[in-house]
Amino acid sequence: MTYFQFRNHEQKYLPFDYQQVLLPHQKMNNFYTSTGISVYVKDPLTNGLDMQEIVNVVENRIPHRFLSEVEMIIVGDLEEFEDRSINAMYKDGCLYITNEQDDADDLIDDIIHEVAHSLEEPYGLDIYGDKKLETEFINKRGELRNILWQRGYKAQLSFFMNTEYDPEFDDFLLNKIGYDKLSILMQGLFISPYAATSLREYFATGFTEFFMQPDHRLLRTVSPVLYKKLIKLYKDD
Repeated sequence: MTYFQFRNHEQKYLPFDYQQVLLPHQKMNNFYTSTGISVYVKDPLTNGLDMQEIVNVVENRIPHRFLSEVEMIIVGDLEEFEDRSINAMYKDGCLYITNEQDDADDLIDDIIHEVAHSLEEPYGLDIYGDKKLETEFINKRGELRNILWQRGYKAQLSFFMNTEYDPEFDDFLLNKIGYDKLSILMQGLFISPYAATSLREYFATGFTEFFMQPDHRLLRTVSPVLYKKLIKLYKDD
């Protein structure tokens, strides 16, 4: 079993063979950020990206209190990414990010998105407690169902009423319809196709948009309840 000591002096078990990460023949980039987050680059980033520069951008863009749940960032080609068809995840204080990135914005987007998931537990009552965000999400899901139904993409109502992630519904959106087509069909309804997959992803994509697009025009127009939640979180100390 492999443990790592975090900035709060707590030891945690990492969900992969850390000794393999530290093999001498692998290029390794280990450092601490200005906020004390441990960063481990297991596999070199694609397209010549510099992880230290990327993290500096993130820490300058996001209030430091929003990084309080993040103890470590691990970047690399992890087996779980392929197994689950994902490119990033948050778990137990760690952000796991793929090293395969299109450009700097792609990597920054992935990090901010997973930071959003890290905040769902400490800020859960503020985000979800009054059910307003859930109502906005479900109403949009209902509109999406009507749009898809009219175009021959039919799925059971229970898919659209379930706020939790459902791999079958995700497959319906991603593979049966396709995100390119969805992007057109859901213009003005969701800020991105992935935002429709679950309530948690609706929040996380909105959080990402909030910090990636500073004018907030699209988010404020498309998801007014979510936007108000994010403004309140941002302004509250």
